[in-house]
Amino acid sequence: MNNMADSKIYYSIKEVSEMTNLPFSTLRYWEEQFEELDPRKDGHNNRYYTKENIDFIKRVKYIRDDLKITRIDAIRRELKNASRQVDVRIRAAETLQRIRQELVEIRSYI
Repeated sequence: MNNMADSKIYYSIKEVSEMTNLPFSTLRYWEEQFEELDPRKDGHNNRYYTKENIDFIKRVKYIRDDLKITRIDAIRRELKNASRQVDVRIRAAETLQRIRQELVEIRSYI
C-alpha cells in the first residue's frame, strides 16, 4: 500500500478506486457480495473504507485477477482456505512492484 494509505484512518471510494484500480461499481458490488467488506457510510451514503477494508479488497482482486478465480462463491472459498497465503503473495507482489519502480527511476539517471 502506498504512503497515503498508511497515514489515514478512512478513505473515500474515489481514493480506494485509485489505489486498487477498480471501478466504483466493482467496489459497490463486492460490498453486496462479501459481508467482510462493510465500509462506513454517512448520512449521504458516502462510503468510508478502512485499511482493513482495502486489504480485503486487495485479497479479492488478487484472487480474481491473479489466480483467475472469478465466481463469487469460489472466491469466498479461496478467502477461507488460503487467506494467509494470499496476503503473503500480495505483499510480495507489492514489494516487487516498488522495486521495479525504483529500478526504472535509477535507470533514468544513467
